[in-house]
Amino acid sequence: MRLCIKNARHLEAPVDLLVTGGKITTMTPAGHHTPPEGCEIFDAHGLVLMPSLIDAHVHLREPGFEYKEDVASGLEAAARGGFGGVMCMANTKPVNDTASVTRHMLDKARRSHPHGPRLFPVAAATVGLKGEMMAPLAELKEAGCVAVSNDGRPLENAELVRRIMEYGADLGLVLIDHCEDPHLARGWIMHEGHTSGLLGLKGQPAAGEAVQAARDIMLAEYLDIPVHIAHVSAELTVDIIRWAKARGVKVSAETCPHYLLLDEHALENYSTQAKVSPPLRTARDRDALRDAVKTGVVDILVTDHAPHAAHEKDGTLDEAPCGFTGLDLALSLTWGLVCEGVLAEADAHRLWCRRPGEIFALPWNGFIPGDPADFFLFDPDETWVASRETMYSKSLNTPFLGQTLRGRVKHHWMEGKQLF
Repeated sequence: MRLCIKNARHLEAPVDLLVTGGKITTMTPAGHHTPPEGCEIFDAHGLVLMPSLIDAHVHLREPGFEYKEDVASGLEAAARGGFGGVMCMANTKPVNDTASVTRHMLDKARRSHPHGPRLFPVAAATVGLKGEMMAPLAELKEAGCVAVSNDGRPLENAELVRRIMEYGADLGLVLIDHCEDPHLARGWIMHEGHTSGLLGLKGQPAAGEAVQAARDIMLAEYLDIPVHIAHVSAELTVDIIRWAKARGVKVSAETCPHYLLLDEHALENYSTQAKVSPPLRTARDRDALRDAVKTGVVDILVTDHAPHAAHEKDGTLDEAPCGFTGLDLALSLTWGLVCEGVLAEADAHRLWCRRPGEIFALPWNGFIPGDPADFFLFDPDETWVASRETMYSKSLNTPFLGQTLRGRVKHHWMEGKQLF
């Protein structure tokens, strides 16, 4: 089966793309070659051609919390948002600390989305995510897990972290660590600073994140083992990562679009929709993170897609759970940064596709012959309002709800098969 995408725009250049048997055959300047006889032709009319994105940090909530999200709805939101692969965290019920839970997730993904997006489960680092005993990582790897994490529960025991890193490395599982000192500002609601003082809310200092990131980095250097720092939110953490990379430490890191776009002032009206972990920090932290993703100090973008039902976010700020949904919105938010000049289109490819594929050894499309034909066509000029009618996730807990966004995925292919 052959497919030719004609007249697309890729990195500002008009191109034609030829796909054969689910793989990339060639990408050439538009009109440079005549499509082979019998080839299915799709005229892109100047739409932007992008590789399917990889989200290395999502919460799909199944099993156990299907009222917030399930595998089917989460993967549908992913496909519509341009994602061809999602790595789902282990904070389910039961926790993904046994092969049976991993297999359940993968089975639901295959049945609901047989042609993709692909689901890549992340193993729990400890049994029940309790931080006490290492989970059976070999069993979880064999069942299909691609990385290991204790998700939103900080690992206090440095010796246990070391053993998880060592054992995980032997299995090819990189530790993704949520870096937060659990004793520093316990019970925080937002970032600790001037705004938290004015609002009378308990805050978490940036040092709460940086302290544990520094610990992980020092262990990674000592062991000569990779480690991945989750959802970086603070300039101080960026400085530590930059220092470590200059020393040759095998550290990679992620942040989220909301840390590049929002700051602590989003909570000035006590909005539960702006409560997230780690918290939105200062404008200075936001600007430092913009520079970090541009320069590669922070390697990738992730959504940290964390769905919650409306009634859970409707309570008081101290009782509301942390988290935003993001699969529906991330590409449009990133495209806004491209339009603003903060990022280039090539940066978006690197941050959302190439680097997550490299870090976690996942299939990714660089439009090189033989690469998987995972790609989508994107209208860079279409505007749309984030609402129940335009989003596919079950939950709508996002501070961007009701905002007008720019850029929309129009068609998506996985291994040459059109999803929509």
